[in-house]
Amino acid sequence: MDSARQQANERFTVRQKTTFMINRYVVAETLPDGSEGRVLAFAEQKRMTLKERMTFYTDESKDRVLFTAQARQVLDVGAVYDVRDGADNPVGTFRKKFAASLLRSTWELDQPGSVAAVGQERNRVVAVLRRVWELLPLDLVPFVWPYHFDFTSGDKQVMSVDKKIGLRDRYLVDVASPDLDLRLAIAQAVALDALQSR
Repeated sequence: MDSARQQANERFTVRQKTTFMINRYVVAETLPDGSEGRVLAFAEQKRMTLKERMTFYTDESKDRVLFTAQARQVLDVGAVYDVRDGADNPVGTFRKKFAASLLRSTWELDQPGSVAAVGQERNRVVAVLRRVWELLPLDLVPFVWPYHFDFTSGDKQVMSVDKKIGLRDRYLVDVASPDLDLRLAIAQAVALDALQSR
């Protein structure tokens, strides 16, 4: 995947695959009619590990690593995640702001020398309801109401992530900033699902 972009808006879909013990995601471009186009990345994240790591491949064959996102610390709710390309060069970072996320999930996204943005759940009421739901003894019943995130830099929209209603987790991502590296955008979008409950 080339990080260079020709246009201001880029849209892609993140779709979770149902698996046991490993989170898997297919990231595909979104065509103008809303259908999925070519695969941009295939992501894997092992569950229940001490140091979180997500690996993004070119496709499901896993022949070539495009980039990775790994926590700097072990078991830290506010850990910084470093996104690095296939040659281990830094792309950017993201982290969940723990205190700010107690009522409304908040993330920080940073691409040094280019884009710095803060992302929050769009709807405060849904954010509170989601937290109440997590306190109920309903471990096997997922919270089905979709939640969405808006990432902004000052008053400028950088990207939005909209969760779609369905049996499997699916997100539509709209990257508004032409300066945001798509690898960082994809890693953050996958993290919104894979790491949301951390």
